[in-house]
Amino acid sequence: MARELRKAGITVLEVNRPNRKNRRQHGKSDPLDAYSAAEAVLAERATAKPKDRDGFVESVRALRVVRSSAMKSRTQTINQITGLLTSAAEEIRSKYRSLHGRKLARALLGSRPGSNLSDPETATRYALRLLGSRYEALTMEILQIDGHLNELLKLHAPDLLGIHGVGTEVAGQLLITAGDNPERIGTEAALAALTGTAPLPASSGKTNRHRLSRSGDRAANSAIHRIVLVRMRHHEATRAYVTKRTEEGLSKREIIRCLKRYVVREIHRTLIRHIPPTPAAIAR
Repeated sequence: MARELRKAGITVLEVNRPNRKNRRQHGKSDPLDAYSAAEAVLAERATAKPKDRDGFVESVRALRVVRSSAMKSRTQTINQITGLLTSAAEEIRSKYRSLHGRKLARALLGSRPGSNLSDPETATRYALRLLGSRYEALTMEILQIDGHLNELLKLHAPDLLGIHGVGTEVAGQLLITAGDNPERIGTEAALAALTGTAPLPASSGKTNRHRLSRSGDRAANSAIHRIVLVRMRHHEATRAYVTKRTEEGLSKREIIRCLKRYVVREIHRTLIRHIPPTPAAIAR
């Protein structure tokens, strides 16, 4: 609906859900929600623009949906293999005890279980072979999708991949959070709030400190957290910063909070500067 309205030249804004306190006091219905949304727009409390879904970021999102489900299915498959091996006969367990992951799946795929499924041991071998085949198929599917994602990101967002600690998975999540029209996130502070990395005051009495927000896009927050962990281990400037702040008395959690905010600043500059405008943005 939002896409068709924008094509018709109508301004579209995103409105968050109604205030919980007001909802408890006045109840909930479609007309009440509509009035609440209209009031939020007129009072300029709701000014966020929705994401465009007509650029390469939408392609990334579609591929990552399939990849995510394949990853979950593969994890479930290897857990089932482990469960069957745990309860299998000692002859089966000893054969595959030293193997793990894809090596285990390939060994099971190359096994010859036999045809007498009335025998529990033969049935177990047959089930393990099927699970090994499923694991290998899902692995190939994930590798194929990763290849397509790498090509898309190298073509459309090479500078984002150039940020230290950003790989294909992290870059894909950050792009999906920003959308095909990242200009809707006007400032780095807005991106920090969106990703849950904006510092919130947590002071009391003589204590003056901040903490991380627990709101925002938690998947994007997780992606930024991974960037920080990689930098804390392999980036010399970040390691020097951690040492300095530790000597100043900051805890590891507080240092990570500061680093997340710095990473968001760098990501915001890259997103705004290098992602090409979508056809809808050009038309506007």
